[in-house]
Order: sequence, then structure tokens, then C-alpha cells
Amino acid sequence: MIERIIILDGADPAVFFGINNSNMQLIKSLFPKLRIVARGNVIKVIGDELELAAFEEKIREMELYSQEYNILTEEAIVRIIKGQPQPNLPVKQDHLIIYGMNGKAIMARTENQQKLVEAFDQNDMVFAIGPAGSGKTYTAIALAVRALKNKEVRKIILSRPAVEAGEKLGFLPGDMKEKIDPYLQPLYDALEDMIPAAKLKEYMENKVIQIAPLAFMRGRTLNDAVIILDEAQNTTTQQIKMFLTRLGMSAKMIITGDITQIDLPPSQQSGLIHALHILKNVKGIAFIELGKKDIVRHKLVQRIVEAYERRGESHSPNLNSPESKENNNTTKI
Repeated sequence: MIERIIILDGADPAVFFGINNSNMQLIKSLFPKLRIVARGNVIKVIGDELELAAFEEKIREMELYSQEYNILTEEAIVRIIKGQPQPNLPVKQDHLIIYGMNGKAIMARTENQQKLVEAFDQNDMVFAIGPAGSGKTYTAIALAVRALKNKEVRKIILSRPAVEAGEKLGFLPGDMKEKIDPYLQPLYDALEDMIPAAKLKEYMENKVIQIAPLAFMRGRTLNDAVIILDEAQNTTTQQIKMFLTRLGMSAKMIITGDITQIDLPPSQQSGLIHALHILKNVKGIAFIELGKKDIVRHKLVQRIVEAYERRGESHSPNLNSPESKENNNTTKI
């Protein structure tokens, strides 16, 4: 009898083993000649050498399946072990970014979201400007998760300015972390859609994924990472300059914002608007503008945006002005 240790490097153990280890129990029943013990991401197996070799081969196939589709069903396990084709594989979509929880396909759902995906692939810094619900933050986080999953980077860093929209931080209960967390909740929500809970907790504990207020970025050099600044319209000119200059080697940045929702005092200029004009001719930076046609939330969200536009409530600059059109890297919507 031979003992072999198999370590699951890519698949999330919670997804691979199933609820209450249901997947592992099925695997054990399909390999009755082997003694199998699983703990954490380690599988210890004892048995005949040929049987062990066949077992490890099937485990690796299941690991790849689980890593690719973020799901491992009992049907998939049986078919992999029996060498049968998978009849219900998630369909490969043209604009697929990654598979999220339970095999959900996360993709660019509009033409301009796809332009954001392409701009990220071709540039080290991308500005994504658009109204609420246009998918700029969600798409940006999906791109970051894809890069981490494909081992193109070693970490993801997500940041937001902690600017109050009509409320003050001091009135919120708790310590500083608890006061800041509500500002970062949209980032947590997107991550939870794409990464299993246990894996996400592990990533955050090991600082593979870092979520921090903008103020905590000063003095850092961010290498081998995808760095996302969300709600950038609420940065000052000094803050966004500080953030943009954190870019290190083998790193990429995505800056998202809605220049119709600036919560800064009237006396302060939005750093995002300033950066759009200052950086318009810098090689390696792309600018993608999303519009109301890209809104993928409830249909009322698009109507609300249109209603405010008709009333002239927007205080955004015209990105399609002759000055802005000089930028060869800008994708006009």
C-alpha cells in the first residue's frame, strides 16, 4: 500500500468538497478501494499505486473544473470520474470575463463595458466614467479577479475616498474600521459575487485582497497588483495625484467615477475631473465613458438618470468637447 498527499492549489475547498463534504463522500464511494482523508486543501489517500494514479488524475480534472466554473456538482464529479463528457457545461460567452459563484457567467453586458475590458487588456491605467448602475465598478472588479485567478498579479487593492454624502462619519457607531466599512460595502458585494466566501476570507486575511480608504495609500508603492479606485469623483486634486503615483511594476490601475455625483464641498474641485483634462494625452492611459444605455440595474435607474439630465441637474464637464476629443486614447460614447 502506498500513501500519497494531494494539495488543492487552485480550487476553493468549500466548493470542491461541497456542503457538509457531500462531494467528498461521493468521490469516496466511487473509489471504494482507496482510503481517503480530506482536511483543508489537503487530501491524503492510501491504496494501490495504479489506483492512486487514476485517483489523482481525476482529482486534478475536478480541480480544474471547479476553478474554471466556480462550481462542482455531483453530476460533474460522476462524469469526470467515469470519463464522460459534461452535457451541461456553462456556455462560453463572447464577452465572458469570469465565472462567479455557482457558475454564474460574469461578462461585459454592453458594448461600452466590452470596451472597458479591451482597454484594460491594452493599457496599464484606465479611467471608466459613467452614471450609477452602468457596471463600471462591477466590471473593474471582475477584471481584477480574473487577473488574480490567472496569476497575472499577486494581489488586488481596492480603494474609495471616505466622503460623506449628506452624513458625517462621526455620527456612525463603532471604531474607525466600522465607520469606514459602509463606504466600502459595494466593493465587498461585488467580490462576494465572484469569490467563494471561505476563499475571500482567506484572501483578505492574507492581504491578497486589500480594501482600504484612499487616505491609507500614501507612501505605498503597489507592485504586481490590480489597483482600483472607486468613486474617484470624490477625490481632491491632491488625493488623486497621490493615488495615481502609487502605480508600481507589473501593476494596473482602474479609476471609476460618476462626475454627476460629486459630494465634495462646492469650493473643492473634483480630482477626477482635473485628472481627465491633465492626463488626456498621456500614452498608456485609456478613457472609457459609459452612458445611460449601459445601465444594467432596474429599468427605473435609467429613467431616473434621464429625468435628472432633462432638468439640468448634472454638473459634469462635457467629455466630448473639442478639447477632450484631442485625446487619442479616449473612447467616445
